[in-house]
Amino acid sequence: MNKLEITPRQARRSILLVDDDLVVLDLLTHLFQRDGYATERAVSAEDALTIIARQEPDLALLDIVLPGMSGLDLARRLQTETTVPFMFLTGQNDMALVREATGCGALGYLVKPFTREQILPAIEAALASADEIRHLRRTEFNLTAALAAGRETSMAVGLLMAKFQTDRNTAFEVLRDYARSGRRRLNDVAKTLLAAEETLNALQPLITKARNNK
Repeated sequence: MNKLEITPRQARRSILLVDDDLVVLDLLTHLFQRDGYATERAVSAEDALTIIARQEPDLALLDIVLPGMSGLDLARRLQTETTVPFMFLTGQNDMALVREATGCGALGYLVKPFTREQILPAIEAALASADEIRHLRRTEFNLTAALAAGRETSMAVGLLMAKFQTDRNTAFEVLRDYARSGRRRLNDVAKTLLAAEETLNALQPLITKARNNK
């Protein structure tokens, strides 16, 4: 048997397959494992929730028609109760269902039957979108916590926003990364930045006066 070439990025990825069609599950399992992904299988929404409670996957791939709880109802549970990103792979191509799935927060919607060339790029795109969403949520959480913990940090973020005409998250990330690179506390770096700004403001009238005396 040929040894699979699995990239580190793919090896860290896990996909939960939720479908009551065992043939489809077998096909998807083979397809994704061949491409280096780890997979878990669930034949119902209830089984999927049990698996997720044990370990959240990087992505859930849902059918809409499932025994018991539907895929759409499962998606709503994932959206409100977990951080699991999801997309749909289903035989349902009704536009009303597509809009409903999008409204649930789905990162993609594929209709069966599918080919390898169709599904793998869609999975990659969904994972990339999920990474960006997680990054934004993590940044927003860290920013909120930092601003609540330190008046100086809040002022320094505002200073960077005004000086470089940037948004709040970017200003915070730059300040945080600079602190990490110097192995310093975030609030200490903020204090240094504010002190430097105060010094510059104090020097400005002296510079103006010196120019006028020439």
